[in-house]
Amino acid sequence: MSAGRLLARITVAPALLLVAWLTVSAPLLLGGVLDMGPALALFVPVAVVVLWLGLRDAPRADGEPRPGPIGPVPRWSAFGVLAVALAFLAVQVAMCSEQIIVRRDPASYVQFALWLNDHGSLPIPQDRAAFGGSDHALGFGSLAFYQVGDDIDPQFMAGLPLVLGFGGWVGGVRAMLLMAPVLGAAAVLAFGGLVARLVGPRWAPAGALLLALTLPMIWVSRSTYSELPAMVLLFGGLALLYDVRAQAADEPRRTGRYWRLMPTSARAKAFLAGGMLGLIVLVRIDGLRDVLPVVVFAGLLVARRRTTGVPLALGLTAGVALGLAEGFLLSRPYLVYLRGSLVPLLAMTVALVGLTGVLILLLRWERTGPRLRALSASVARGHIPDIAAWLTLVVVALFVARPWVQTVRRVPANPDDAQNAHFIEEVQRINHLPLDGTRQYSELSMHWVIWYIGVPALLAATFGAALLVRRLLRRRTPEWLLPYAVIVWTTVLVLYRPGITPDHPWASRRLIAVVIPGLLLLAVWAAAWLVRRIRRTGYGRRPTALAALASCAVLGVPIGLSSAPFMMVRTHQDEVAAVRDLCARIGPGRSVVILDQNYADQFLQVIRSMCGEPAARIAADATPADVWRVAGKVYDAGRIPVLMGATAGEVTPYGQPVHAMTLRTRQDERTLVKPPKGTWTLNLDVWITEPPRP
Repeated sequence: MSAGRLLARITVAPALLLVAWLTVSAPLLLGGVLDMGPALALFVPVAVVVLWLGLRDAPRADGEPRPGPIGPVPRWSAFGVLAVALAFLAVQVAMCSEQIIVRRDPASYVQFALWLNDHGSLPIPQDRAAFGGSDHALGFGSLAFYQVGDDIDPQFMAGLPLVLGFGGWVGGVRAMLLMAPVLGAAAVLAFGGLVARLVGPRWAPAGALLLALTLPMIWVSRSTYSELPAMVLLFGGLALLYDVRAQAADEPRRTGRYWRLMPTSARAKAFLAGGMLGLIVLVRIDGLRDVLPVVVFAGLLVARRRTTGVPLALGLTAGVALGLAEGFLLSRPYLVYLRGSLVPLLAMTVALVGLTGVLILLLRWERTGPRLRALSASVARGHIPDIAAWLTLVVVALFVARPWVQTVRRVPANPDDAQNAHFIEEVQRINHLPLDGTRQYSELSMHWVIWYIGVPALLAATFGAALLVRRLLRRRTPEWLLPYAVIVWTTVLVLYRPGITPDHPWASRRLIAVVIPGLLLLAVWAAAWLVRRIRRTGYGRRPTALAALASCAVLGVPIGLSSAPFMMVRTHQDEVAAVRDLCARIGPGRSVVILDQNYADQFLQVIRSMCGEPAARIAADATPADVWRVAGKVYDAGRIPVLMGATAGEVTPYGQPVHAMTLRTRQDERTLVKPPKGTWTLNLDVWITEPPRP
């Protein structure tokens, strides 16, 4: 196998495997029958078919073997990308965190996945019978797990928990946690493949290394964040569409009705690429925003009578439909919470699909099609490309200057917003900032980008974006059309409204899905353009190579300096062992009632998923008489009550306190107006008691 075909295949294979797993496991979950046996039995043949369709290269029309979509590639380039991904994987495995106590999203995803592994269905039952029936002093909801009627519905989409579940079935909770470094390495590998296709194979190792060195990439790849599978699907989908374009022109022509019905290799890849991009919605509901440019792109292919347009649209529709079905059937409370942003997004999607349909009709109608094509040609010859390039520079400048002209605030509209405002005030107090819980700090979004990729990379990306939009409007570099549209569309929207709690490094996860990789891709392209210009002026190989190395160093040094303080720092360690000790102290046949409100948020689902025991929280306004009444009802139900608190004093009034868990570890720093530079102490102590029968 040539190095070019090797690089092309290994960089899309992880995304193809994700497609196979999600298309098997998600329907099983929707049917309430998710189990390791059926899932693996279906996954193996589906993965074989998907890999065969996505990786095979049909012979060219002249019968000669296809060299691969990337073309000639030096072996050092292919193995360089692979080496970067493997090195990244090794470091991340060594530094992998153990976030399983629910304080933020990673642990929520883990507990979600653990429940699916053991039970294979949703919703989660409250098991009120274990507490002697309903009681006004008891609650069953917690952080990221909503109490809805007699059930508990987990927050978030099921895509990442389904992927984590694969690791859980293979090796338990620790293997589940290691899925984060595996997904992170797969994202680095896929990004290297995208750089090889859009910039050049010799730049692929540098592109992969730049992404691997960014602090947000290091940070999300050590914990179970939904951005990881979304990145793999996005980069893999864009890379596979590049391969489709390279292959479709050489696809052997088939005649006869039977052959017209058979899918060609390019059509099959287009369908799979659409599925990859659509399945991002199953992982992140806001992924629907990221794939909107794909709708227009597929419409343009259909309008131009490209044979891959319809398969791309069908694959995209199938992936998005599966994600929305899971969201509305199993994650509805989460979508209801997001309705303020989700309803406009859905309306925008419907409107865009309709407008794309109108565009297809206009381009294919014999009266309007030629006029629109003539208008496009006149735009390419006019000044609009130059104006668009200058407008790109203006937009970036406005984002940089935004903190001096705007302060973004958000008045809490519901209890969750109020809790978030309280959290922001706590961080402001620690950071010695004026207290204002309505501050969102969104005006600093471009400065966040500078924190993590540096000024040189931002300037290079800006120059690359300006030059590329000029070339695209002049009908050059058409392979960049969809990647450029996705990068610019999502970057502008995310920078304008990040929509996330603004403490760092937490808020950096909003940048890592598209913004940072997209800007790095544009920056590497700009560096490659500059090196090509130097070579065309007559300089030899050595000066050109030195210029390439210098450009990589200029881009990479600020990135490495920003991530250096975190490179070999471990956080959230020993949580698995601590929780296992807690479960052993609780013992079987217990009904756990948590007295402390913060601990109820953190431990309710942990006890259900990992200890296998029913758990509830005592109401904030409950009296000691309420606690004794609940304990008596548990005894009457034939079980033993266990009361849990954060201090010995909380449980002492009800029995002999037992120190059930001690955790001493480190957690991520929380900073609002400056880049993170370290970690904070995290200490957790759990006390329990078994009250005597009243």
